[in-house]
Amino acid sequence: MKITVTAGEPKDNELTAQLTVPTEDVNSAVRAAYKDIANKYSFRGFRRGRTPRAVIDSMIGKEAVMAQATNDLLNEAEPLMLEELDIVPVEQPNFGEDPALVEEGSDYVIEVTIPVRPEVELDSYDAPAINMPPEEATEAEIDQQIKQLLSYQTKVEDVEEDRGVQQGDLVSVDVENKENAEAVAGTDRTMDLSSKNLPAEFVDALMGMKKGETKDVEWTTTEGEGDDAKETKHSCTVTLKAIRKAVTPELTDELAKSTFGFDTIADLRDAVKEEIEEDKKTSLPNLKEDRVVEEMGKHVTLETIPENYVNQVFNEIAQDFLGQLQRQGLTLDLYLRARGISSDEFIADLRQQADERARQSLALDALAKHLGVEATEEDVEEEFKKAGATDVQSRMEQFKASGQMPAIRESIRRTKALQWLVDNAAVTIVDEIAEKNAEDDASEDAE
Repeated sequence: MKITVTAGEPKDNELTAQLTVPTEDVNSAVRAAYKDIANKYSFRGFRRGRTPRAVIDSMIGKEAVMAQATNDLLNEAEPLMLEELDIVPVEQPNFGEDPALVEEGSDYVIEVTIPVRPEVELDSYDAPAINMPPEEATEAEIDQQIKQLLSYQTKVEDVEEDRGVQQGDLVSVDVENKENAEAVAGTDRTMDLSSKNLPAEFVDALMGMKKGETKDVEWTTTEGEGDDAKETKHSCTVTLKAIRKAVTPELTDELAKSTFGFDTIADLRDAVKEEIEEDKKTSLPNLKEDRVVEEMGKHVTLETIPENYVNQVFNEIAQDFLGQLQRQGLTLDLYLRARGISSDEFIADLRQQADERARQSLALDALAKHLGVEATEEDVEEEFKKAGATDVQSRMEQFKASGQMPAIRESIRRTKALQWLVDNAAVTIVDEIAEKNAEDDASEDAE
């Protein structure tokens, strides 16, 4: 099929184009529609596939045949149109609610509206200044890693002193469900009162309780908003059996040897240092890319990103995440329960990620346009080679025919813009773990 497409400049995030399909392809679509109907249905007195057009017109209706031919024609022309315009639509192109039907013996001309991403401006096209951790492992990073290793050896012990429950304690309790408190009910339950999985009112009610005390606890939760809001009352009886604390062992040469297999603390620290620096060889380049893109996203002058583009990015993120869960043998429900978050919270977080990523993508598009970067045929071929295509040219033709090639070119342009940012960003090396530790210490002192 050979089409002709003319389009003006996008307006209000829509591109209006005129699509023309030549007579030859129109006639071919009409012939194919008649042939398909003749093979699909049985008409009395005619062998399947041999029914004359006049009979089909009288039985099915010529308009129905032309409608099928039009639909087939547009389905075939749409990816070619996207390739010709080199655009990635945000939503499906709109051919109108009731598009005109093809007429055999004539060109088919139709106006198409294509939802597209906005072309944004940046308030600065300069490469940003960012902070990055050093390539070498710092003492603070080694300390943090060892602290994490020691946390795996943590044991829970009873608090012997006579005191009430305090914020952040671990407690052993018997909880009798009275009304809608199944989530916390149980015997000899150990609860971490710093956990976000526990209702705040439930935790507050336990504050000050002493071993052996019993208390009735009530709280209310609300689901939904406005007129759809629904309140649920919860009640239970709690008996405090013990207050507990987590005890982490002190790192000694003996512990380093018996638990981690190193003769001394120094040997353990050297091994951790080597592991951190090996990991940084991969993680730092990715971190640098993330940070320069995040900074450029802040320079997008458009206040609100169009909802349809955010939705498109949201769906991409969600599908990618669900795919990762599936490869790990997990379901979304298991993932949410393990982290103690609701589906609404999960969706809200994903929505925020989508808005940020959409903004950052638009920033890369704007920068690519500003820099004048292009996706050459050689660039495209290289992408298919990297993907392991055995017959590059054949695979490229398939992508063109399906309208997927604009997305490949878009990715190449963004990658080039990103590489420019990475190469030109002003980097300040900062021991971020040490800085955070200092901030935490200062915050504790202030309290």
